[in-house]
Amino acid sequence: MSGDGSRGGQRGSRGALYIISAPSGAGKTSLIDALLDKMGEGLALSVSHTTRQPRPGEVDGQDYHFVDSPAFREMIDAGVFLEHAQVFDNFYGTSSLSVEEQLSNSQDVILEIDWQGARQVRKVLPEAVGIFIMPPSREALEERLRGRKQDDDEVIARRMRAAVSEMIHYREYDYLIFNDAFEVALEELAAVMRSRRLLLPVQERHQADLLAALLESAG
Repeated sequence: MSGDGSRGGQRGSRGALYIISAPSGAGKTSLIDALLDKMGEGLALSVSHTTRQPRPGEVDGQDYHFVDSPAFREMIDAGVFLEHAQVFDNFYGTSSLSVEEQLSNSQDVILEIDWQGARQVRKVLPEAVGIFIMPPSREALEERLRGRKQDDDEVIARRMRAAVSEMIHYREYDYLIFNDAFEVALEELAAVMRSRRLLLPVQERHQADLLAALLESAG
């Protein structure tokens, strides 16, 4: 990762948790991939568990932890998940332990989840920062879905209906970004995270030693 010179948490400080949601086809995954490269090693993506089949090129443990439905249900019963939800015909879930380990190790963490999962997370971790990504228009959204060449007309129609149902919940988030021009949307995402890292309480934790040295009495 190249990074932009702004690290996440420092040793002894707790990382920040970001929830990023969007309707299917809004470009969320591409933006997150570019954001991770732009922001550097202080930011990480939480790898979710899912019951869906891997798509071409996806790697187990890197893109998702792929499990079958019985195993997923066992994990629900065991209280493994910080959040979980059913999306279309598949289940998705975020491991509580994995997220907590990353945050405790001063890592800023992104959860790429839908509004259902976002609600669950914020009940447990209300300090999580919510970011919703919108497409520039319905026409652009449908064009992107068709451009994948993975679904027939019936599935695309169902995804469009689901997209509207997802977008209705944008008011439950802290930030709203429209992905019309990719580079602009990417810079806006990065700006949210840079601004959070510069908040006074965050800087006081991260730069405690430096502040103490700067403010030490000269006499």
